[in-house]
Amino acid sequence: MNVNSLRDEIRFLFSGQGMPYEKVCLMVAAVVCIVLGTMLSSNFSHDARVVVIDLDNSAYSHELTSRIDASEYMKVTAVLNTPVDPSTLFYRDQAVAVIYFPRGLEKDRYTGAENHVGVFYDNTNTAQTSDIKIALNELIGLDNAAEQGDTGSTNDSLSGTIGLADRNLFNPSGSNYNVEVQGFLFFFGSMFFTFATIGMVPRLRLSHQLDRILLEGTPWDILVRLVPYGACLAVSFVFGMAILRLLGDMTFSGSLLTFLFVQVFYVLTVGTMSVLFGWTAANPGIASSRMILFIPGGFIFGGPTGPISFYPDWVVAASHLFPLTWEFHFVRDIIARGAGFADISKEFGAFLLYMAVILILFCAKFFSARRAMLKRQAQDELHRQKMQQLSLEESAVAGQAE
Repeated sequence: MNVNSLRDEIRFLFSGQGMPYEKVCLMVAAVVCIVLGTMLSSNFSHDARVVVIDLDNSAYSHELTSRIDASEYMKVTAVLNTPVDPSTLFYRDQAVAVIYFPRGLEKDRYTGAENHVGVFYDNTNTAQTSDIKIALNELIGLDNAAEQGDTGSTNDSLSGTIGLADRNLFNPSGSNYNVEVQGFLFFFGSMFFTFATIGMVPRLRLSHQLDRILLEGTPWDILVRLVPYGACLAVSFVFGMAILRLLGDMTFSGSLLTFLFVQVFYVLTVGTMSVLFGWTAANPGIASSRMILFIPGGFIFGGPTGPISFYPDWVVAASHLFPLTWEFHFVRDIIARGAGFADISKEFGAFLLYMAVILILFCAKFFSARRAMLKRQAQDELHRQKMQQLSLEESAVAGQAE
C-alpha cells in the first residue's frame, strides 16, 4: 500500500497538474546561489551618493569636497552654493548623506577657531550610512592631525578645530517599525494579493467563462475583477500602518491621500502583472507558484532588506522591473520623508510609463488569446463541416447500395 501511495504521488508530481516542484526547486537554488550571489556580492556602501552644500565656497571647502569624492565609500553627485532644505535632497533616493560647509569654514580652520561641518544622514535604512560615518570621521581626523603637524595620523589625543555635527533624518531612533516591519507589511500584503489574483484566468478557463469574455468582452472585463481585491489590499495597508503607529513608533510624515492615490496605480499594476503571469497556467494551483517571479525581487532589492547603496548601479536599475521596488520608493518618500505629490512627480511619471508597458503587454496577450480562440473555433467548424459532409456522402452511398 505504501509503495502504491508513493508511486501515485510521484506520478502526480510529474503530471503537470500541480506545482512543477521538480523544476521550481532547481530554479530557486540556481537563483539564490548564482543570481542573488552576484547581485549581493557587495557588503558596504560603494560610491554612495552624497550632496554637498558649500556656503563657504573656498579653496579649503573645495579640497574637502575632492577628498570626499575620492573616498571609495562616497561619490559627490552635486555641489550647491545656496542654502537648501537638506530633506528635499533625499527624495527619490538621490542622496544618502548631505554635507554642509558653513560660511567662514576656511577662515576658522586657519585661525584656530572652532567650527563644524554639518552632516545630514538618511536613516530610512540604518545600515546604509555606517560606512560613510566612519569615512567622514577619519577624513576630518586626518585633516585636524595635519593641521597640528601630525600628518597621516588620526590620533584621538589631538584636539582639532574642525568637528562634525551630524543629524539622522526621517528615522532618528532607528526604529524597526519604520524599516523592517513596515517593509514586511507591504511585501506580505502584495504577496497574498498576488496569490488571490494570479489564478483568475485559469479559474475562468476551467469554468468556461474565459471564452465568452474573449469573444464578447475587452481586457477591462478581466481587470475590473481586480477592484475588490485591490480595495482590500489598500485597506490592509492603512490598517497595518495604524497598528504600527498606535502600538509602535512608526512615523508617517506625508499625506495619507497622496499615499492612497499612488496605491491605486500600484494595485492596478501588480494585479495586471499577476493576471498576466498566471494566464497560461493549467489551474490556479500552478499559477500560484509563479508569484516568485515578480514579487520577492522588489522586496530584496527595493531597500527594506538591505541598503540600496550596497548594490551596483546595474542592480538598482534592474530592480525597477519589480513593482515592489517602486512601492518602496514611494513609501520612503511619502511616509518617511514627507514628500508631497510634486516632490515625487518625476518618480511617479516614470512609474506610469512602467505601468503603461504592463498594460500594453496584457492587452496584447488578451487579443492574442482571442485570435487563437477564433482560429481554433474556425478549425473546429471546418472539421465539423467536413465530418458532416463525409456523413452525408456515406449516407448517399448506403442509399445507392440498397
